[in-house]
Amino acid sequence: MNDLLLLAMLLEGPQHGYALKKKVPLITGHGEMHNNLVYPLLKRFVQQGWVNRRSADGERGQTRELYALTAKGKQELLRRLSDCGKKTAGSGENFRFRVSLFSLLEPAVRESLLESREAWLEARDENLQRIERATRAQGWSREAMQFRRNEIHAERKWIEHLRRKMRARRNDK
Repeated sequence: MNDLLLLAMLLEGPQHGYALKKKVPLITGHGEMHNNLVYPLLKRFVQQGWVNRRSADGERGQTRELYALTAKGKQELLRRLSDCGKKTAGSGENFRFRVSLFSLLEPAVRESLLESREAWLEARDENLQRIERATRAQGWSREAMQFRRNEIHAERKWIEHLRRKMRARRNDK
């Protein structure tokens, strides 16, 4: 997901690698991306034609590299954001990241992402129910399972909220 995150941050316009790594915590709530991750990804993006790199003068007279998303890069970002596979559906972080970029995606892709995540959540809830019955979970074990099932229920309510919001926007047009 780090590659998608960097590509998405370049939607704002050309940026220095250092600025990109500093923005990651603002978006993800996690720590900064390490240089050993940021710069190899940017190098690969340049090689694949997804990002252009040009030199620019820095604030203290040094030369810095500016990275900008290309049309091919935006197309790749959109293609990868549209992935509704099991890996995407099974990761809450990947799903929420895609929701945060819904404005870039076609309504059919948005709905497909919601359907995939909802199906994953339903299967996960059913599995937790089976485990709970099979193990006759009690005490702390039951508490933990109930907490997880409550999280699933809350996310499914959020997905329905997103659907209502999408319908309302379609009706406004």
